[in-house]
Amino acid sequence: MILGIGSDLANIERIAGTLARFGDRFRQRVFTETEIAKAEHRADVAGTYAKRWAAKEACSKALGTGLAMGISWKDMSVTNLPTGQPVMHLTGWAADRLAAMTPPGHRAVVHVTLTDDHPWAQAFVVIEARPISPTIP
Repeated sequence: MILGIGSDLANIERIAGTLARFGDRFRQRVFTETEIAKAEHRADVAGTYAKRWAAKEACSKALGTGLAMGISWKDMSVTNLPTGQPVMHLTGWAADRLAAMTPPGHRAVVHVTLTDDHPWAQAFVVIEARPISPTIP
């Protein structure tokens, strides 16, 4: 069953301007060390940050809160599998919110997809509750 859906569209030029203006202050406030390392080693640094910004916004919407109720930017982070597929990780208040919205007898799965076409970066997040089965992981 679907528990939440969120989407966000971020302007890469706006993120580039914020990076130029606030630099490490912005990076450290919003992104995890893993996200920063990933972005700083990419050809399109601003685009990489913009996609992760959009993912955090989309995730907060899928959680039903937006960036309110104590959620922190760093409570949501994006990494990539070796295949390149993005994966959303929740900690802190975001993980608590996810646990609270997951029905008993189910486990939550957070799906995320990212794309960009300059000057836009976009993310979609779908939170799914899957029944816990002793035979299916």
